[in-house]
Order: sequence, then C-alpha cells, then structure tokens
Amino acid sequence: MREFLMVLLTAAVVTYLATPLVRRLALQLGAITAVRDRDVHTVPIPRLGGVAMLIGFAAAVVLGRMLPYHGQLLETSPQLYGVLIGAAIITLIGALDDVRELDWLTKLAGQAIAGGVMAFFGVRLLSLPIGGVTYLPEPVMVTLTILVVVISTNAVNFIDGLDGLAAGVVLISASAFFGWCYLVSSTFDPPNVFSMATFISAAIVGVCAGFLPHNFHPARLFMGDAGALLLGLLLAAATISMTGSVDPSSSVANTSALTAILLPVAIPVAILALPFLDIVLAVFRRTRAGQLPWKPDRGHLHHQMLDIGHSHRRAVVLLYLWSGLIAAGTVSFAFLPAWLSAVGIVAVLGVAILLTRPSRTQTPDQALR
Repeated sequence: MREFLMVLLTAAVVTYLATPLVRRLALQLGAITAVRDRDVHTVPIPRLGGVAMLIGFAAAVVLGRMLPYHGQLLETSPQLYGVLIGAAIITLIGALDDVRELDWLTKLAGQAIAGGVMAFFGVRLLSLPIGGVTYLPEPVMVTLTILVVVISTNAVNFIDGLDGLAAGVVLISASAFFGWCYLVSSTFDPPNVFSMATFISAAIVGVCAGFLPHNFHPARLFMGDAGALLLGLLLAAATISMTGSVDPSSSVANTSALTAILLPVAIPVAILALPFLDIVLAVFRRTRAGQLPWKPDRGHLHHQMLDIGHSHRRAVVLLYLWSGLIAAGTVSFAFLPAWLSAVGIVAVLGVAILLTRPSRTQTPDQALR
C-alpha cells in the first residue's frame, strides 16, 4: 500500500505543479474554449489540461520504475509502457483537437490507434468473465479491447460539461476500482497486490486530485479533449487488465459465488455508469429529434441539474454523490455481505434522491453562477 500512496501523491503533485504551466501554453497556442449557446461557462476559458495530466501519469510511471515491487513489475512486463504510449497518442489527438478542432473521424481513428497500441503491448482482454471464463479468438478480443477504449474515452468526454465534473467523477470511480483491484489481487497466491490495474487506478486518482484544484468552479483551466480522452483510456486500461485476469469462478472475500461471477462485469460498468447513462440518453434524445447521435446539444444530465435550479457547484457535488453511490455501492459487494451492501445503498439512495429534488431557491440563470 505504501508504494501505491507514493504513486498517487507523485501523480497529484506533478499534475498540480504542471497545470499552471500548461495553462500558459494553452493561452499562447490559442487553445481557448469560447462561449457557445450550449455551454455553461460565461467567459472564455483555456483548455489543454490533459497535457498536465499526462505529465503527472508519466511521472508516476517513472517513480514506479524506481520502487522495489513496481520496478520488478515493469521489468517483467511491457504492458505499462504500452499504456503510457497509448496515453501519449490519445493526449496528442485530444490536444490537436483542443487547438485546431479535428473532425470526429480523425478523433475516432486516434482512439482506435491508441487502443491498438495498448493491445499490441499486451493490454487486452484475455477472457470474458460471463457465466464462467469465456475465451474468444485473439482478433476478436483485440477488437473488443479497442471498442472498450473508444467507448470509455467518449463516455468521459460526454460528462465534461461542468467545472470539476469529469475529474471528480473519474477520481471517485478510480478510487472505488482501486479498492476492488487491491482486494482481489491480494487474494492471489502468492499475493500480488502490485498489479498493473491497481497501479493505474492509483495514478488516475492522483492526476485527478492534482488537477481538480485548478478545475473546480470557477475553473481556471479545462481538461479539454486531451484530458477527457486520456482519463477514459486510463480507466479502460485498468479495467481491461483486471477484468481479463480474474477467474470469476473463485469467490472473493465475503462474496458469494454468484456475486464473484458478476462483479468483474458489473464493476467496470458501474465505475462509468454516469457517463454511460448520459451517452445512452443523448443518443436516444438526438435520434428521436431527427438529429445525428454525435451532434452536441444542451440536454446532458449536468444541464438538466442546472435547469431544475441547482447551482453550478451543487450540481457537480450531487453528481459526485450519484457516481459514488453506484461505483462504491457495487464495489462494496466485494467487501461486505450482500445484505449489508444493499441496506447501505438504499440508505444513500434515499439521501441522494432527497438532495437532487428541484431547488426552489434559484432560477436556472442563477444556477449558472
């Protein structure tokens, strides 16, 4: 655990210190988000924060190379280097989009290439934990790996609409996933708590924690596509490396056999439940209106929170609560008896519903401030 804390703190400190420098670079390059009809911010804000996040993640990898246990992991496996290369590729694509606004096909190709690079280095689904261990031909698993990367990157990009929202949701999700990875990998014989998934999860928590002070409302810098795509890829890398390595037929901690089978599938979905829900609702909403599914609009979940009267910060915190409820609630089944997890989820759910009710004290215009 000590090494994971060192990785987390290194990623956080380096990201925090690099962000002001990246903000200055964004201003020089003209990477500035203008105010559009669908936007919430009222003044132009520089973007490119993902570059600072990449620097923080790279620093965590460099530190890991020097640590006793993580150093051994990096020596025996090239997978983490594949993740770093994929992260650099997707951050470059996102940064180019932040500066020059690339077309959707170019961005999609960049996401697929980044996912393909990770798969080439061994970060790919090896099995599907559905009703037992299911093995498919390698080309199919590589394709599924790339698909997971594309879906994850776009899911994070979808919720990047309020100051601090995407970074906070990913931080919460990665924290929950870290807890599960640490628990599962420590049950192996011999113990192997220094798995790549746990390392990546700790680094994600660190880069988000380091970036949030600059990004929480009122934001001084947006993460931009560079940041959203990077976080999505790192989450995908963590879930792919863990989900494809767990034998669901063995129980974990206090879980039943059925729960152990379902968790490897449920947890990767749960940690991105909020972005996934936003994507599904957006596609349905736009298709029903006769629009292209990827055409931007002002109907996302965070927009609706503002429209019912919540302030900017309150809307973000409430979405944090919902994200934490789903992610931590699902992971709790790996730590606690099922009945106790269910009781806790119902209790927090009641509080979340109560707090999310339409606010009567503010108008939508006041909520933007």
